[in-house]
Amino acid sequence: MKYGEKEILDFDINAKENYWDNNNPKNYTIDIELPEFMCKCPRSGYPDFATIKLSYCPDKKVIELKALKIYINSFMNRYISHEDSANEIFDTLSKNMKPRWIKVVADYNPRGNVHTVITVDSRV
Repeated sequence: MKYGEKEILDFDINAKENYWDNNNPKNYTIDIELPEFMCKCPRSGYPDFATIKLSYCPDKKVIELKALKIYINSFMNRYISHEDSANEIFDTLSKNMKPRWIKVVADYNPRGNVHTVITVDSRV
């Protein structure tokens, strides 16, 4: 097993060390783009690739960026739909950070002439 695979297998996104204290009381936005998201179609097993765009206004916690990268990489061998993956990312980060607001956009590469974009937004 390669060290990256072991790191992903041992990783727990819910661990407290993955979230840092936010010492800035102002309202500000953090925008993060992760262009190498991959999961597998639960029906066909074909790979699905996407760019994940995360925007949030932190309250007391922010996510550590390496933790976010490992979490996103943990989807690569999972059989999960476009909708479920976007909602799981949203739910996990919302639960652990409790941001003032959060938005997750999963912009999937076209496959079979179909382009899918899933948006989950706490402000809607």
